Amino acid sequence: MPISRRTLVTSLAASPLISLFSRAAFAAYPDHPIRLIVPFAAGGNADLVARIVAEGMSPSLGQTIVVESRAGAGGSLGAAMVATSPPDGYTLLTGSNGPLTVNPFVQAKLGYDPLNDFVPVGLANFAPHAIVLHDSVPAKTAAELVALSKKQQVTIGTSGVGSASHLTLARFNAATGASLVHVPYRGGGALVPDVLAGTISGAMTEMSTLLQHHNKGKVRILAVAWNNRSKLAPDVPTMIEQGVKDFTAASYVGVLAPAKTPPATVALLEKALIKTLVEKSTQDKFLQTGAELVPPELQTSKGFGEYIKKDYENSKEAAKAAGLTPQ
Repeated sequence: MPISRRTLVTSLAASPLISLFSRAAFAAYPDHPIRLIVPFAAGGNADLVARIVAEGMSPSLGQTIVVESRAGAGGSLGAAMVATSPPDGYTLLTGSNGPLTVNPFVQAKLGYDPLNDFVPVGLANFAPHAIVLHDSVPAKTAAELVALSKKQQVTIGTSGVGSASHLTLARFNAATGASLVHVPYRGGGALVPDVLAGTISGAMTEMSTLLQHHNKGKVRILAVAWNNRSKLAPDVPTMIEQGVKDFTAASYVGVLAPAKTPPATVALLEKALIKTLVEKSTQDKFLQTGAELVPPELQTSKGFGEYIKKDYENSKEAAKAAGLTPQ
């Protein structure tokens, strides 16, 4: 059917407006800065990993990634905030054991479902746990620490109730018969001043949190909960070497988005994360903190998702063995 002059003129006049609406409605992601929420206080391992990852991913995405700390309830407050954020890829979570696979078994009210309210982007970092003591504590081995805890109060700080390090401390007490007293903080960074000052006897925390202070002789890393000694602290034995059979524990840190985030957005974030993790500069930064590198298959959305489900079940069994119940 022939198009009238009036119809043609009207269509041409409207086309710029239609184009404008199309660009607004389908603006390429991302077109403004992205927030990466760390659910712990600044200065801890999760915060460190978030900043390294944000710096590496930003160039690939063409936008700044702003790291924000939203500490509280062992990571649950920050996790809940992200879970209820719009699923548009502009609010992401620095996810770790605490809010994802430990809190469900120690906190009665989370405000989110760790298995269903997030979509994984990828796993970024493993940070082995370690027992770190102030020099005033005379114990030089794990066995001596266990014996000392039965004679006097030995206070050990963690990243908070429901944190990964809290569960590791509970597991250590259960495995060895120790009576170490739990002192919860608002993150790994928050406990550092008190360990250095001797206000508490020590900490169960990521090795990276206090490694520099161990190297300077300000504190003493008693043992690391990993299969092998760290190349950055070869003088520190593993817990297995010190007689705590098969005892390994580490905090993992990855990136997640709210559930229902578009698959294309998740794929773009995944690609940017993987590109960051394979760069030697990123790997060097992680290794310098005493961290372990993540294998390629776990750097993906699918791999990280499967890892979370597996660790969720492992944490359930560990919490049961340690006698922990949701409160």
